Amino acid sequence: MANKVIYAVYEDPELLKDGARKLVSHGVKVKDTWSPFPIHGIDPIIGVKRTRLAIAAFMFGITGTCLALLGIWYMNIFDWPMDIGGKPSQAMYKNLPAFIPVTFEFTVLCAAHGMSITYLIRNKTLPGMPARNPDPRSTDDKFIIEVRTADNHGHSAEAITSLLRETPVFEINERQY
Repeated sequence: MANKVIYAVYEDPELLKDGARKLVSHGVKVKDTWSPFPIHGIDPIIGVKRTRLAIAAFMFGITGTCLALLGIWYMNIFDWPMDIGGKPSQAMYKNLPAFIPVTFEFTVLCAAHGMSITYLIRNKTLPGMPARNPDPRSTDDKFIIEVRTADNHGHSAEAITSLLRETPVFEINERQY
């Protein structure tokens, strides 16, 4: 049996959700969906797990906080120590509130950049990478479900296609891979 990818094209997000529900209720695993905008409620239907991007953002933020405090400490104690008002450089610890804005901004900078880079790497959407979009219409007005026969060993391509034909599908495309 050749591995096939079946793309079901819908004209409305609610129709796509109904089609996905029908497939999942019959034990068919949906690989992915494409749409011109986010479809709220599709993730639990097709079994997409919650993202761990928030955990990564927290780790990048903590790294930014530590780097900011380390940089402030290094610059004020070793790199360019200044006696201000007759106080030695170690007085920095008493003036820590003055460094909170710099620390906060560097935390946000590291968290935002780290999340962006992690997102691009994880989704394989770095500049120069080939697009995975199966149909350019999904960026305009169509909604697409992708089903792979390799992920659905108990169902043939014909059975999946017949299940999709029972939904208000606009178009069904099959590709070999």
